[in-house]
Amino acid sequence: MSDVLDEVYSVIYDRKVNPKEGSYVSSIYNHRKGLDKVLEKIGEEATEVIIAAKNGKEEEIVSECADLIFHTMILLASKDIPLAKIREEFERRKK
Repeated sequence: MSDVLDEVYSVIYDRKVNPKEGSYVSSIYNHRKGLDKVLEKIGEEATEVIIAAKNGKEEEIVSECADLIFHTMILLASKDIPLAKIREEFERRKK
């Protein structure tokens, strides 16, 4: 799973440093609200995860969790925090 996450993060980070016309991620980074837009999207996605969990449909929960993780990775890239730092934190916590 981490390979695909690394690939997605790489594309997200690339869209930050090399904006691409028509790219959803580039549009988030270039939004007039800046960081607030990224945080707004994370809030929306977190709410959708909660609703999906309440509905109890596995497919919906998985889809909404993927959206939340995706937008969280946009936040990480916006702050120049590599995905490896999250892995390191999980490693630290399992001890």
